Amino acid sequence: MPGKVSKIFKKARKEGRNYLLEPEAKTICLEYDIPVTRFKVAKTAEEAERFAEEIGYPTVLKIVSPDILHKFDVGGVILNLKNQEDTRNAYNKILENAKKLKPNAKITGILVQEMAPASTEVIVGSIKDPQFGSTLMFGLGGIFVEVMKDVAFRVAPITEEDAKGMISEVKAYPILRGYRGQPPLDINMIVEILLNTSRLVMDHQEIKELDLNPVMVYEKGAKAVDARIILEPNP
Repeated sequence: MPGKVSKIFKKARKEGRNYLLEPEAKTICLEYDIPVTRFKVAKTAEEAERFAEEIGYPTVLKIVSPDILHKFDVGGVILNLKNQEDTRNAYNKILENAKKLKPNAKITGILVQEMAPASTEVIVGSIKDPQFGSTLMFGLGGIFVEVMKDVAFRVAPITEEDAKGMISEVKAYPILRGYRGQPPLDINMIVEILLNTSRLVMDHQEIKELDLNPVMVYEKGAKAVDARIILEPNP
């Protein structure tokens, strides 16, 4: 497990990157049993159509490029694709948008990803503090994190009790437990994601920042829709 992760880090370093591409970050998540949306990287429109059929509609297409970090800014993300024609058109449109706005960008492929059903969104993250080392962060998504700053922190490594404490500390905790007739969400899966994220950042001290945002949480299970990993500067 650590060997495969280290190889991904070395590849990024070799290419002069201190950040991982989304497929790389998601591959690392899977190595640590952190659930993510199903995905494959297509090199052609035909591959994108085939992968979308294998993954199952609706799907999302995203540009994969070391030169494009903010995919939405260049029209590099198209959501809610429902058939092969949608997929083919979206593939070509993303490439057209990228060539227009970032003509010199190196494009390594197009990410074909399942579109996770809407649900309650949470955020799981880690940032390396100069004094305390790797710290874990948890919060609910949307306005709870952006406006209310409703998040909880712990220094890694964390225990199961730490993870449960982080979850119960946020003001929006009643939403997770079920609120006004809404069913309770899978808190045990959130605990597992927090523990596995803690294990990942402790195993690999070169991780400077990690963001799983959003993580869709359901009555049973959860899936990270986006994953971002930034490495410490190359020594």
